[in-house]
Amino acid sequence: MSEELLDYYDANMTHLGIKARSAVHQAGDWHRVFNCHVIQRDAAGQDWLIVQQRSAAKATFPLFLDVSAAGHYTAGETIRDGVREVREELGLPVDFADLIPAGRRVSAAQYAGLLDYEVADVFFYVCQQPLSTFTYQQEEVAGLVALPVEPALRLFTGAVEHIPCPAVGLATATINVRQADFTPHQDHYFLKVLLLAQRCLAGERGLWV
Repeated sequence: MSEELLDYYDANMTHLGIKARSAVHQAGDWHRVFNCHVIQRDAAGQDWLIVQQRSAAKATFPLFLDVSAAGHYTAGETIRDGVREVREELGLPVDFADLIPAGRRVSAAQYAGLLDYEVADVFFYVCQQPLSTFTYQQEEVAGLVALPVEPALRLFTGAVEHIPCPAVGLATATINVRQADFTPHQDHYFLKVLLLAQRCLAGERGLWV
C-alpha cells in the first residue's frame, strides 16, 4: 500500500507542497490534523469524555489513551473532510454540520527522532450513544474509555492519582486511569478539553482550545 501523502507548510502556514507522511515527520514540516472529542451528558447530569486507547501497532505511544478520533488530512483535503476520522475510527454516522468547533491548536514535539509540527482543527461531538455500542476500528483503536469529567479534572490537576472508568475492548469493563496513561502534551491539552467539554455540554459555543 502506498504511503499517505500530506500537504506541508512553512511556519506562517503558507502551503509549500506535498510529501509522504514519513518525510514530513522526518523534516519537521508543519502540517494539519483533525481532532474530535466525543462528549455526552447522562440522565443523572454526569458529563463524560470518550477517549480511545491507541492500537498496539501504532508507531508512537502504542496503547496510550488519546483523543476520541484524530488523524492527518491527506493532500488536498479540507477541514470538512476530517469528519471521516470519526466515522472510520468510532463507527459514528457523523456529518460535518454535527461537529462543534473549538478553534485550532498549534503544537510542536519530538518523539524518538520523529518531528511533529502540527496545527489541529479541534471539534466536539455530542453523542448519547452508549459506549458498548461503538463499532471502533480495531486496526487503529485497541479500545475505548469513558472519562467522568469531574473526577478527571481532579486527576489532571493532581488531586487524585487515578480514577475508575468504564471501558470497552480492554481486559476489564472498568479500569483505573492515571495521567501517565495519556499521550503526553506540554500544554495541558486534556485538562483544557475537559474544561471545555463541560462548557460545551452546558450549551456554550464559540469555544477555543
